[in-house]
Amino acid sequence: MEVKTSLLDNMIGVGDMVLLEPLSEDSFLDNLKKRFDHSEIYTYIGSVVISMNPYRSLPIYTPEKVEEYRNRNFYELSPHIYALADEAYRSLRDQDKDQCILITGESGAGKTEASKLVMSYVAAVCGKGHEVNKVKEQLLQSNPVLEAFGNAKTVRNDNSSRFGKYMDIEFDFKGDPLGGVISNYLLEKSRVVKQPRGERNFHVFYQLLSGASDDTLRKLKLDRDFSKYNYLSLDSAAVNGLDDAANFRTVRNAMQIVGFMEDEVQSVLELVAAVLKLGNIEFKPESRCNGTDESRVKDKNDLKEMCELLGIEQSVLERAFSYRTVEAKMEKVSTTLNVAQAYYARDALAKNLYSRLFSWLVTRINESIQAQTKARHKVMGVLDIYGFEIFEDNSFEQFIINYCNEKLQQIFIELTLREEQEEYVREGIEWTNIEYFNNAIICDLIENNQNGILAMLDEECLRPGTVTDETFLDKLNTICADHQHFESRLNKNSKFLNDHSLPHNCFRIQHYAGKVLYRVEGFVDKNNDLLYRDLSQAMYKANHSLIKQLFPEGNPAKVNLKRPPTAGFQFRASVGTLMRNLQTKNPNYIRCIKPNDKKASHIFTDSLVCHQVRYLGLMENVRVRRAGYAFRQPYEPCLERYKMLCKRTWPHWKGPAREGVEVLMADLQIPAEEIAYGRSKIFIRNPRTLFFLEEKRKQCLQDLATLIQKIYRGWKCRTHFLLMKKSQIVVAAWYRRYAQQKKYRNIKSATTVVQSYTRGWQARKLLRELKYQKRCEEAVTTIAAFWHGTQARRELRQLKEEARNKHAVSVIWAGWQGTKARRELRRLKEEARRKHAVALIWAYWQGLKVRREYRKFFRANAGKKIYDFTIQRIIQKYFLGLKSNMPSMSPIDKKWPARPYGFLDGVHTELRKIFHHWRCKKYRDQFTEEKKAVYEEKLEASEIFKGKKALYPSSVSQPFKGDYLEISKNPKYQKLNSAVDEKVLLADVVNKINRANGKGTPRIFLLTKKNFVLADQKTGQVKASIPLPDVTSVSVSTQKDGFFALKLKEGSASAVKGDFLLSSEHLIEIITKLHRIGATAADREKLKVDISDEFLVQFKQDKVCVKFIQSSPKNGNSVSCKRKNNRLLEVSVPTSP
Repeated sequence: MEVKTSLLDNMIGVGDMVLLEPLSEDSFLDNLKKRFDHSEIYTYIGSVVISMNPYRSLPIYTPEKVEEYRNRNFYELSPHIYALADEAYRSLRDQDKDQCILITGESGAGKTEASKLVMSYVAAVCGKGHEVNKVKEQLLQSNPVLEAFGNAKTVRNDNSSRFGKYMDIEFDFKGDPLGGVISNYLLEKSRVVKQPRGERNFHVFYQLLSGASDDTLRKLKLDRDFSKYNYLSLDSAAVNGLDDAANFRTVRNAMQIVGFMEDEVQSVLELVAAVLKLGNIEFKPESRCNGTDESRVKDKNDLKEMCELLGIEQSVLERAFSYRTVEAKMEKVSTTLNVAQAYYARDALAKNLYSRLFSWLVTRINESIQAQTKARHKVMGVLDIYGFEIFEDNSFEQFIINYCNEKLQQIFIELTLREEQEEYVREGIEWTNIEYFNNAIICDLIENNQNGILAMLDEECLRPGTVTDETFLDKLNTICADHQHFESRLNKNSKFLNDHSLPHNCFRIQHYAGKVLYRVEGFVDKNNDLLYRDLSQAMYKANHSLIKQLFPEGNPAKVNLKRPPTAGFQFRASVGTLMRNLQTKNPNYIRCIKPNDKKASHIFTDSLVCHQVRYLGLMENVRVRRAGYAFRQPYEPCLERYKMLCKRTWPHWKGPAREGVEVLMADLQIPAEEIAYGRSKIFIRNPRTLFFLEEKRKQCLQDLATLIQKIYRGWKCRTHFLLMKKSQIVVAAWYRRYAQQKKYRNIKSATTVVQSYTRGWQARKLLRELKYQKRCEEAVTTIAAFWHGTQARRELRQLKEEARNKHAVSVIWAGWQGTKARRELRRLKEEARRKHAVALIWAYWQGLKVRREYRKFFRANAGKKIYDFTIQRIIQKYFLGLKSNMPSMSPIDKKWPARPYGFLDGVHTELRKIFHHWRCKKYRDQFTEEKKAVYEEKLEASEIFKGKKALYPSSVSQPFKGDYLEISKNPKYQKLNSAVDEKVLLADVVNKINRANGKGTPRIFLLTKKNFVLADQKTGQVKASIPLPDVTSVSVSTQKDGFFALKLKEGSASAVKGDFLLSSEHLIEIITKLHRIGATAADREKLKVDISDEFLVQFKQDKVCVKFIQSSPKNGNSVSCKRKNNRLLEVSVPTSP
């Protein structure tokens, strides 16, 4: 991949419009088009970045690109949004200058994507670490939440921001992010109730209906069918490329990462569902007896479901839709609303409900992402706000948006000129005043406190009597008729209709970007932005906690008869605050342009781009930058780039860089009026001079390349020749060596052959002599061996004959003896068989006689006696076995001998029950009254915690002692003992958990039948004494920790400082005794015990979630409590090994 070392290298068109020559609107557009066609979507105007929306993915945002632009000079590489983000971040980190990045452009130009790219680049280049990564993730994940609730599909953009957003990202001295603060401007809340054709409502409505589970929709009383809701447009409900279901899951995950509690997310979804339900409420006219018209709700089903979601009485809200109460000093007048007024009230409530919900979301996100430390922070602001808008039908919203852009243009010109002037002064160059169009006169026309359009609109809204849009236009015609930037149908000098190009109900303002025609219809109503007091009070009566926060003016105790500020007044104040904030920071600008209206890639519509270039004031910006010196560069890179153009500076200049540049310019004969020498930079007035230098450099580089090629080729040929010569010498030497070695080996081989033949002949001769001598010796030995063998065989034959004769006699004798023995054996066996037969016959005869005698008596009763005897013997054996195998006397011993016979099953079971009851009675008779009370407490603890709390099994073997401090005997606690009037049932040391940091403070915990007392462990001073009737419930986790929360009754005197979060080693005993005292008291309810790993604790006015998680044991097995944010305490419980 080619690496560029300068903005001027390999340019496609001109990378910086300041260098464009000649400068005209056509050349400006041609340069943009040329770069856009080559996928170069970024172009500079000095330090301003122009961004063209490519409507496709480009491979220019990879991690490699981030590293390429990291810590590089702004003009060192080709134009890119990363260069501006890096310049701003390094200025903030290294020079301690607060920065702001202003992103402007019309809808669909890519402002939101540009802000995401800036934030992602800053997140990628800043520091790492668990806490830093968490802050970066929260800052990045705030975008999906705000986009879901503040963006919508329009005809120009599928993800158009319908609000202005300014985010201050706070950094520490190292440049690591600490948090941020978000400000929102002018949410387009009218979109909630009505959308133009081809556009959608805010994304969250479609995401909720598409992505929520069936159970969630059932709880919210919603249906997936978009057509059932009047506030949702159907012609653009489905958008290509938008997966509402997946985006809903992304938003839920982002809200969890940012820090929203589950109950807060549910409350937000309930309000979104309520807005949808609100749009389905319709009214019908009714006539009263006095002839006045009033309205009634047609179908009350949607009204009922909405009231159930928000916890409002249906009759209260229904009356608020039908009547309006007007208060004046001490009088109240109630009037009925007709159908049109009722629909206006409904839509006003929907718009206010959604806009206040959006403001609450921004505030809630700020609570989570704001920096926790109070030290001074470095700040980088990112402003993503709507661009200048010129539609066919322009109303109050476009007027306000264009006013904001006028202010931004004003501050842009001021800050740009100031930056130019400061650089000229810093470099010691004479400053000349630059003529430019100052739009302060237009800003004054709109915001002047006396005769400004906004002031007159506010005055008209507050004026008694009949106030209409026409009266407002008449007032403008009267006061602003002579203003050169204001036009209306009435001529400036006469009251006759003159300008027929203007409709009757319109006026035109000549903005810096061009003339805009505004229709006054709706100006007064949109500026009033009234919500009837009856609706505010009805909302405040809701049981929904979030609704009460959104409508504080509905509190009857704080009724304010003063008229609320108008929308125009509020926006003018917020814009003023924004301008003052931007003026304290170093500005960086991104101007976004969309190339076509079709949202298609590779299409460049000249007229559309020209229109945007005009109203963004880009040509004006170029002229301001070129009014002095068009190009400036530090001396070192300038000398390094152009030193080859002068023999005195090439190849190395050993003096100061400024002197080298002066020598270079003098040698090139550059006119003195074209350049100026500052303290650290050279300034070039005309772009032609810079292009002359670039052309000379290009020619010189070609000459240098040719010279380098010539020298290289000569060196290469010489090197090759010397290598060949050296190789020839080496080859010749090796060949001569090889030839001599071969000759030597041939001579040596011949000599060896002759020697071998001679030695062979001598060896064979000697061998023949030795063989003859050996044969003679072997012949003598063989003859002697044969003779000795013959003699031995003869002797052996004689000995064998004698042995055979002796063996024959022995065999004959043994055979005779065996025959005699067998005959005697057969005789004895025959005699024994005869005797056994006689005895067997006799035994059978005797048995036959006995059976014949016994059979007469046996048949009468022998069977029954044998059966009774057998059963008796079995039962006797069973009881004797039971006696020897009896279990122990312990009541918890479940052993019991096995049943030996099936017919004893009932008896066996009954005996087991009798034995167990008898054993339990014996065991109970041993109990004293104190011991019986202890076991009753143990039994109650089992009912509360068994199978629910992991700490319970380890507490079973521990006796409930009660007074662990021996408070009545210990003299240290004598004062504390005297302060408690009743008997102390439990005294122990507990840790009171601090909400600020999660650390525990030791406290003495005393429990009596009426109160529990917390006292200081060292001094014994009573810190709190709480009556037990004020304790409504106790919350504990399911894990092996000792944390528990004592929740107090709302509104009681004890609940002023909130609930108590404590931890103790005897948690089971404390809660059991509290529960037992509540159960025995007749005047109060039984204490409720909640067992959950996540519960809420009230600290003064705030609710904090206590969440228990399992973690691997690191520093021992101790339980740790840590504060994660303002609304979350996290308790880490080590897992069992």
